[in-house]
Amino acid sequence: MSKRKTLLLIDGIINLVLGIVLMIVPTTLVAFLGVPAIQHAFYPNILGGVLFGIGIALFLEAGNTEETTSGLGLSGAVAINLCGGLVLAAWLLLGDLDLPLQGTIFLWLLVMLLVGISAIEIVAGFADDHS
Repeated sequence: MSKRKTLLLIDGIINLVLGIVLMIVPTTLVAFLGVPAIQHAFYPNILGGVLFGIGIALFLEAGNTEETTSGLGLSGAVAINLCGGLVLAAWLLLGDLDLPLQGTIFLWLLVMLLVGISAIEIVAGFADDHS
């Protein structure tokens, strides 16, 4: 399996898991992670559905055997992950969030995961283009 397909599958799994968690939105998980509580699950559920859809698109693209893009593609995954990671980082740096330590750690780990997978995907994309 190529590095590109492996990265798309890993990224797809991350998006599917985050999407499922946001669609379910268990209150005990929110409290355990120390992230801001929500009054209504509407927006997190919508975001979960979008992330789940992105995960499916990533799996479609990973299964593509042709040179043309049929799903999201590596560049789309980079854009989504960087946007999400950087917006979350901005909230953590500028949002004056009142979070317990475990919430701050959890959210910064998500930032590192999103930006990190983007960096790996960018490097892999350049390597594929130059081979």
